[in-house]
Amino acid sequence: MGVKITETVLRDAHQSLIATRMTTEEMLPIVEKLDQVGYHSLECWGGATFDACLRFLNEDPWERLRKIREKAKNTKLQMLLRGQNLLGYKHYADDVVDYFIQKAVANGIDIIRIFDALNDLRNVERSIKACKKEGGHAQGCISYTISPYHSLEKFVEDAKTLVEMGADSICIKDMAGLLVPYQAYELVKALKESVKVPVQLHTHYTSGVGSMTYLKAIEAGVDVVDCALSPLAMGTSQPPTEPLVATLKGTAYDTGYELGLLSEIAEYFSKLREKYLSSGLLNTKVMGVDVNTLTYQVPGGMLSNLVSQLKQAGREDLFMDVLKEVPRVREDLGYPPLVTPTSQIVGTQAVMNVIAGERYKMVPKETKGLVRGEYGKTPAPISDEIRKKIIGDEEPITCRPADLIPNELDKIREEMAEYMEQEEDVLTYAMYPQVAAKFFEYRKAQKYKIDSDMVNYEYKIHPLG
Repeated sequence: MGVKITETVLRDAHQSLIATRMTTEEMLPIVEKLDQVGYHSLECWGGATFDACLRFLNEDPWERLRKIREKAKNTKLQMLLRGQNLLGYKHYADDVVDYFIQKAVANGIDIIRIFDALNDLRNVERSIKACKKEGGHAQGCISYTISPYHSLEKFVEDAKTLVEMGADSICIKDMAGLLVPYQAYELVKALKESVKVPVQLHTHYTSGVGSMTYLKAIEAGVDVVDCALSPLAMGTSQPPTEPLVATLKGTAYDTGYELGLLSEIAEYFSKLREKYLSSGLLNTKVMGVDVNTLTYQVPGGMLSNLVSQLKQAGREDLFMDVLKEVPRVREDLGYPPLVTPTSQIVGTQAVMNVIAGERYKMVPKETKGLVRGEYGKTPAPISDEIRKKIIGDEEPITCRPADLIPNELDKIREEMAEYMEQEEDVLTYAMYPQVAAKFFEYRKAQKYKIDSDMVNYEYKIHPLG
């Protein structure tokens, strides 16, 4: 049995390189071809796609999923879910989590990759159970990072806990490209010896070691790796699909995928890549390799956010100072892995510390929330000194944060009743009330315009009277 590949070109690849701006219209013509490859799965939903669909593309993400499902008849569809955060940036009540997963599976998702930004596994248990209940494949994640509080033993222990919770497979989620080849070998080997479910590896090419990391992981027995077709691979995206398929050809790890078909599909994305380059959506800066990623441990998406924040403040000259401040803030805040939403929290705090010239003089509500325990338990304890500086004498939360959130689905349904056109709208509104309301207004206006156009058209053909 060869190695399998999850293709990320419809989700993480364009999220990493062009801020999730690929439209449904650009995806659909190539889905049937992608479906012929024989991939383990097509990652096409979740992560930032939901927000970007509504906020920037005026698209309904549920409609996108249904359209892709219609064309991908043979391949499993996969999504990324932030555990109790779903696809938003805060924790939601259990009834919202259950209903969201029910609707994701009903609309076409087969595999749900579930992670928590702090590796607080209390925050993923509900999602795993909900996914299993709906008949989906629940993939439990280890958010990979490096710190004095993260070790091979700790990752193995977390993987065992995830399997006990019901995870059907384990994913090593290396969102910053920090996993180097020989450590990947050791980690995969240890996981394969400790858990009796498939192990998958996800990495980004930011530090330049991604393809080598995959080869060592494959030698250690990894079952599936995440790749992106070459026009939207490398840089802050995933290692490229075609070279790996070619490398493994004729070996015990042969994927069995046809290179001719992959080249044909890559040609389609090459044209899109040219379009993104000429429109400025694809910045060549995100295509390079930066080995400093291994020092500063900043994922690609976070890097572009830092640049953007400094640009807005007119202080791009402080970029290196901010990069050096990120690891210090991360240490202060209990060594969270840098992935949504903790990457934004740590990054924004580092920018504020450097711009203010004084550490923690300005503290946004998200940093306070992290220190207060609203996101869960940090990998390392936060010192009393830092806690006092940020939240004063407030008592931090020690329970699972969602235990403090009462069921809210009925209340949300009532609040957004005027916009309701499909059941899924309740969930869209639950995660992004303001963005969703704006999109629902746009959708209504479009519908009215189409109706008006039809009336005018019919009038021209059959004038009244």
